[in-house]
Amino acid sequence: MSTHKNVNAKGRLEQIALRVMLERGFWPDFSPAAMAEMGRLQQENHGLKNGARNLRHLPWVSIDNDDSRDLDQLTAAEALTNNQTRILVAVADVDALVKMNMAIDEHARNNTTSLYPAGKIFPMLPEGLSTDLTSLNYQQERPAMVIDMTINDAGEIQGSDIYPAVVCNQAKLTYNGVAAWLQGTATAPDKVVTVDVSVQENLRIQDRVAQKLKSQRHKRGALELQTLEARPVFTDGQIQDMQVDETNRAKELIEDFMIAANDMTARYLHNKKVPSLRRVVTSPRRWDRIVEIAAQHNFHLPAQPDSVALSKFLAVQKTADPLRFPDLSLSIIKLLGPGEYVVELPGQTAPGHFGLAVKNYTHSTAPNRRFPDLITQRILKATLSGTPIPYSQAELAILAKHCTEKEDDANKVERLVAKSAAAMLLSSRIGEQFEAICTGAAEKGTWVRIFQPPIEGRLVQGFDGIDVGKRLKVKLIFVDVEKGFIDFEKVH
Repeated sequence: MSTHKNVNAKGRLEQIALRVMLERGFWPDFSPAAMAEMGRLQQENHGLKNGARNLRHLPWVSIDNDDSRDLDQLTAAEALTNNQTRILVAVADVDALVKMNMAIDEHARNNTTSLYPAGKIFPMLPEGLSTDLTSLNYQQERPAMVIDMTINDAGEIQGSDIYPAVVCNQAKLTYNGVAAWLQGTATAPDKVVTVDVSVQENLRIQDRVAQKLKSQRHKRGALELQTLEARPVFTDGQIQDMQVDETNRAKELIEDFMIAANDMTARYLHNKKVPSLRRVVTSPRRWDRIVEIAAQHNFHLPAQPDSVALSKFLAVQKTADPLRFPDLSLSIIKLLGPGEYVVELPGQTAPGHFGLAVKNYTHSTAPNRRFPDLITQRILKATLSGTPIPYSQAELAILAKHCTEKEDDANKVERLVAKSAAAMLLSSRIGEQFEAICTGAAEKGTWVRIFQPPIEGRLVQGFDGIDVGKRLKVKLIFVDVEKGFIDFEKVH
C-alpha cells in the first residue's frame, strides 16, 4: 500500500508524468536552440502579410476550456438570404512563425502533440508561441486560415472556400459559460467579460446551425458515444476530488464546426489532387462482437458494418439505460479500434471516419496542439499559393506512422497519470466499501468503476461470474501511486 500523504500532489504527478514521457520517447523540455529561436521571435516585429483578407470586423469568438490559453480557432456566423447561413472557422496560422526545420519544429515533430497529464501541461510549442504569438487571443489581430462555409436550413453544406485572412477575437468565452447561457441558466455567455449584443445574437445563430449539422451527421450514421473521463480537482496543490468532464451544448457547437471545417479542408486537398494526411477510423474489425453486444440488448444489427444501424442502437440504449451507457460506449469504442493517420495520394481515396460518418477527414483545426494539423496547414498554404508541397510522399508516410504512434503514447501517458492521481486520492481509504459496476471482464482481468468518486480499478478477488454491466459492492484493498494500480475485492 502507498504510504505517501496527499501533500504536494501536483509535484509528484508531474514527476510521474516526466518519467513516463521519457520512457516513451517524448521530450518534456525545449532545447536551448528552440528557446533561442523563441527569444528571437518575441523580439521581432511580425507584420500581417499582404494579400490576406481583412476580416477583423466580424464578430469572432473563441470558445474553449476554462483554463485554455492556446486558442487555435475562432468562429463567426452571418445570416444569408434563402435560409442559408455563412459559418466561418478561423484557424491560427502557426506556420507563419514556425517554419520547417527550425529547432521548435523539430521538437513539435518529435512529440507531435501537446500532452495534458493531470496537474501539468507539456505544450507541443513553447508557451510564448502557443499562448501568445500564434494564439488567437482576445482583441489581438492575428493571421489565420479561414474555412468559409455556406450551410442551408437542413444543415447541408452547400459550398466552401478557404483563404488566408486577418482576424480579431471579440470575445474569449468558455464552454461552461456559453452552455449555461444557451440553455437558459445564465443571463450572459460570460460572467467576467461583457459580451456585445451583436456577438450574443451571432452565438445563437452558430448554435442553431451547429445543431442542424449534428442532426445531418446522425442521419448519415455518426455515433453518439459518452465516456466517463474523470479529472482531478486540485486545491492548493492537493487533490480534493475526481470530476467527470461532461459534454455540453457549447462543446458540441465547436465539435460540429470543427468536423465540418476538417471535412471541407480534406475535400479541397482531394479535389486539388495533392498528397495529404488523413485521419481515418476504418470499418470495425470486430463488428461481429458489436453485433453480439447489441443482441444482448435485444437489438438486431446487420452482419456487415453499418454506422446508421449502430447509431440507432446507441441512441436507444442511451435513453433506456443512461447509467450504464458510458460503459457500453467504452466497449464500442474499443471494438471500433483507434483512429490513425494515413496518406491520401493524388487519384486515391483514403478510408473515411466510421465514427463521424465522414468520408473525407483530416486534422487541421488545432495546429498549436497537434503536429498533423501543422503539416496539413503547410500543405494547404502551398496548394493555395501554387508552390510545391513541402513534404514528399515518402516523408508523409513516415510522418503518418509516427504521429499515430505518438498519439497512442500520449494517451497512455495521460491515462497512467490519471490512474496515479486516482490512486493518490484513494490512498487514505484502504478498507472502505463502495458501490461499483463491472466495466471489463476478460482473461487479462476484471475491472470495476466505483460511482463516487468515479474511479476505475481492478477486481482481484471475487471476480468469478462477474460480467460487464453487473452492479456489485467492492472493498478497496491496495493502491500503488507510482504504477497507477487500484485493487478491489468483491464484498460478499
